[in-house]
Amino acid sequence: MLKLELMSTEGCHLCDEAEAVLQLSLPADQVEIDWVDIAYDDALMDQFATRIPVLYCPSTAQALDWPFSPEDVHAFLTSVLEG
Repeated sequence: MLKLELMSTEGCHLCDEAEAVLQLSLPADQVEIDWVDIAYDDALMDQFATRIPVLYCPSTAQALDWPFSPEDVHAFLTSVLEG
């Protein structure tokens, strides 16, 4: 199963919107998404604070910044899976 992270923080309405897009776009039986609250990690804050929500693949270090559509998510997934 592919593991992705949604870089976010509490109270981020755009992160809620991103989650809705991801739920429509990703096959739940093939992709696991972990919410990562960047507020608790200074390095993540430095990297993502002005960009969240960000869909991130830790195994390839690829990122998809908001705003993204279902089509963008599919293209991102294809890119991640092709390595």
